[in-house]
Amino acid sequence: MDRMIIHGGAPLRGVVELSGSKNATLPIMMAAVLTAEPVIIRNVPRLRDVATAIELLGGLGVAARWRGDHELELQARELIGHEAPYELVKTMRASFVMLGPLLARGGRARVSTPGGCAIGARPVNLHIAGVRALGARVQLRNGYVEAHAARLVGARVWLDNPSVGATENILMAATLARGRTVIENAAREPEVGDLARMLAAMGARITGAGTHVIEIEGVERLHGAEHSVIPDRIEAGSLMAAAAATGGDVIIRGAPLQDLDAVIVKLGEAGGEITPVEGGLRIVRAGTLRPIELRTLPYPGFPTDLQAQMMALLTQAHGASVITETIFENRFMHAQELIRMGADIVMKGSTAVVRGPSRLSGAPVMATDLRASMGLIVAGLAAENTTTVSRVYHLDRGYEALDRKLAALGARIERAPEA
Repeated sequence: MDRMIIHGGAPLRGVVELSGSKNATLPIMMAAVLTAEPVIIRNVPRLRDVATAIELLGGLGVAARWRGDHELELQARELIGHEAPYELVKTMRASFVMLGPLLARGGRARVSTPGGCAIGARPVNLHIAGVRALGARVQLRNGYVEAHAARLVGARVWLDNPSVGATENILMAATLARGRTVIENAAREPEVGDLARMLAAMGARITGAGTHVIEIEGVERLHGAEHSVIPDRIEAGSLMAAAAATGGDVIIRGAPLQDLDAVIVKLGEAGGEITPVEGGLRIVRAGTLRPIELRTLPYPGFPTDLQAQMMALLTQAHGASVITETIFENRFMHAQELIRMGADIVMKGSTAVVRGPSRLSGAPVMATDLRASMGLIVAGLAAENTTTVSRVYHLDRGYEALDRKLAALGARIERAPEA
């Protein structure tokens, strides 16, 4: 395992290019199971989770071939299996969205339940209820969801909450179902819309993606397609937080402004100056940071995946900020590591009060999950002295070449093996 060593205090300056969205890429890769023809996916980030997805698909008989640094060809000419095993699902929860495609294409699926998660419970009951509504026979056995259906049948599906994974699972399952499916209270995240565009390119008939009601008219078969993954809005927000925390001036190429409204508003309230530029955005922080109130919400609200990065940033604001986490109950674990670096943070239930500005001092800290690791990187960039972030395999799941991108912006950061 590697660690990141950061010598803090250097403002980030320069131009950086975004990678493709991890959260869009993974379900789009799973969609390759829905056709026997090749699909070509462009702007694929080279991440640990993408490698895990390729391994999972390979076990099902899906051939994978890199056609370039970020272009991947997948072909599920003939499925040789129907199982997503625990060994892979436990390392990448997105594997559970294999349930819908396997059911739709092969009529059966055996997918491990993901098990525990560091940031809180993420139950799969909505996924199961969704495919049951489409006519699948489902049972839980020995830690696996086992589902069968000769052919799924369209139905009206109501989601108790707008789960991204459940929306994606039901959406993919419904593409080959007989008749019309309506998903109500569907997730509106841009990654769901990107999956819908990929499925439409494959011949699916989908309307309403990006709204709370998605309608799918099932077709007999899907065909091959080509698709480019959207830029990663979470990487964009992470880099914006890092630039603001260090008093930097950064242009982010490929930043999807239309998907970053809540992030832009909150960073602006905190003192970041964000302006559109050709092909992206520019973020500058010239003055002091201001305290804000922040509540995580499903899209188009402020994303929970940027809460840790904003907490690190707000340690440098002049006053008391209040952060309320509404999505995951255990997503403040990074706060204890920030406190070790000198942050003044008081937590009560789902709320954290961050008082600043704190004089952060470099320290050895440990990442507990993907986004927490990025929060600690932001803190290390703003801190005095040297910060060592261990267990950065979490970081490699969702950020492509982050150390190289930050170094190109002037950060004094290096990757080294764990001592």
